[in-house]
Amino acid sequence: MSPTSQGGVGVLAGNIYSHGDKLGFRCPSRIARKKKGSKMENPSRRRVSNRGIEENTLAILDATGVKDTQDDNDDRLAFLEAVRAASIVPEHGTPPTNKMLDAIFKILQSGKSVELIMASYQLLNEIDKHFPRVYLSDVGASNSSCSTPLEVVVVQEAWSPFVPGLDIASSEREAADRKFDGPIDSSGFHLLIQNLVQVTEETNFQALGLKSIGNMLLFQYLVNVLEGDFLPRNSVYRETMNWNLLRESLLNMLLGSRRTSYKGLIKDCLFIVSTLCHVHVGFVDDVRSSENFAAKPYKDSDTAVAVALLEVEKCTCTALQRLLVMIMELDMSKKKADMEGHTTRADGVRTPLVEIILDELTYNKDILSPFLQVVFNEPKWKLEIVLQYFWKYIAKPSVRTRRSNGSTDDATLDGVLKCFSNSTSTKSIIKKISTGVAQLLLAHAFQAYLSLSSQQHPVKSLADSEEVVRGSSLVEICKSVISAFNSLRRTDE
Repeated sequence: MSPTSQGGVGVLAGNIYSHGDKLGFRCPSRIARKKKGSKMENPSRRRVSNRGIEENTLAILDATGVKDTQDDNDDRLAFLEAVRAASIVPEHGTPPTNKMLDAIFKILQSGKSVELIMASYQLLNEIDKHFPRVYLSDVGASNSSCSTPLEVVVVQEAWSPFVPGLDIASSEREAADRKFDGPIDSSGFHLLIQNLVQVTEETNFQALGLKSIGNMLLFQYLVNVLEGDFLPRNSVYRETMNWNLLRESLLNMLLGSRRTSYKGLIKDCLFIVSTLCHVHVGFVDDVRSSENFAAKPYKDSDTAVAVALLEVEKCTCTALQRLLVMIMELDMSKKKADMEGHTTRADGVRTPLVEIILDELTYNKDILSPFLQVVFNEPKWKLEIVLQYFWKYIAKPSVRTRRSNGSTDDATLDGVLKCFSNSTSTKSIIKKISTGVAQLLLAHAFQAYLSLSSQQHPVKSLADSEEVVRGSSLVEICKSVISAFNSLRRTDE
């Protein structure tokens, strides 16, 4: 009999608590709080507890059929609730085993209902928060006088949705990629993004079914995993300059894999994020608007998919933005490591993401305004993109070596504004880019500067130097912006 036939998923979760001894779960009321000086739990006892949980929870799936009936879906939901009750709800829950996590991940990959896909997606994220694979240690946190820096702790035996090294054998990869069944490798990740390209190009709601929602949530979860692995490593790298921390990151291995085209992956990401962001803020006609949706009759299940799709698309756009920001942060850290001589030939050469973005914006100026306003509205990187866009068309004062420690005022907002201080340099700039583009870039640069100032963050150059922008007084920057616009007006009335 299906577990849910006895009262539903909620009853099953309640039974897990009330009969924890029989099922092998640790009930919240019987968990002993760890006191100071108390001995740590016996690891072998922990493994026995894990095996008991694994056997009981996976037994729920063993009875599941292959026809994806409602009872089978109920069994999967019961399994997810059982894992949540054992691992998340208790104050000191037991981490799921790799087999249990594999099963949850496969439900996310092949779920046959919105409820199943959403439940597995949420559970995986909650598990990652409770039992992170990579985290910062709190060494020295309890002793304020201790100057010991934070350290990165990597749980080597932890389960991951990515295959080790992000590469597997060709035949295995091709079979897995077609179904998105099991751990993801680098080519599978790119294939998933290519599937999202098809989703963004589709204008018919009915053609965007449950599979589209599943792929987008799968992508969002993988970005969460990449972020959880990268951010702690990058934080410690800034203090220690230990490039090995980032060399071994999932993001660096993904981008450096020979099994996928890096530039192709990036261009697909830029296409998706541009299309989705513009649709949801009204920059282009939204053919999937609520009017079109209401004009056609839908079954209840279709309605659930259509409603969920709108929100999932927005979250996918945000996930893509986070992914691109992570890549730019990695590029910046790698540039520092290269300048310090910490990289080797094995690290390879990769075109920085900002340069790829600039190429796209240079050859398609129609997307420049919506891109800066919507796609990259994060002020730090918006300012960097605008400044580098300007310096593609401004004469460089001198040639510097990659390890030069000299001044880099050129890369700052103050340096760009000075180039509009006289009519000669202003004419030189607007010959290469139009007056309208120059005004647009100056406006976005000033907006980003104000945003950073309001956050009480020092406005720094993102180039080699970490010096604060010259003339960093807000009043002086405002005067320079006014002067730049006056120069544009005089030059092109």
